[in-house]
Amino acid sequence: MAEHGEVRPDVVEAIVGVLKGADAGELPAGATAAEKTAAKDRYLSEFVAERSKRDRQAQAWELLLTRSYDDPPTWRQLFDDLAPEAHTELGELYDVLPEGAREEYARRYGAPSTV
Repeated sequence: MAEHGEVRPDVVEAIVGVLKGADAGELPAGATAAEKTAAKDRYLSEFVAERSKRDRQAQAWELLLTRSYDDPPTWRQLFDDLAPEAHTELGELYDVLPEGAREEYARRYGAPSTV
């Protein structure tokens, strides 16, 4: 059992796992209030970060898909059809771009220095 105020990383990890859907039977006995709070904080932080990432990915796709195509476009075609100012916005979203889009962006404009 942890001493009052001591947070055991393995217990926090187990609690986070249960919050993400793991079997509650995996929880170690005797989790402290501090461990439960730490797990909740970590879970919520990860959730917010993941949501932010998805929002940024959606924003990138909105920039990339400027029109409809009869056949699936190549990354080159997508970038050819971009509005001139879109490359700046895509540079700010570089870390969430799909691999092919990152490669095409870097080929055309270089990798952003903030990456």
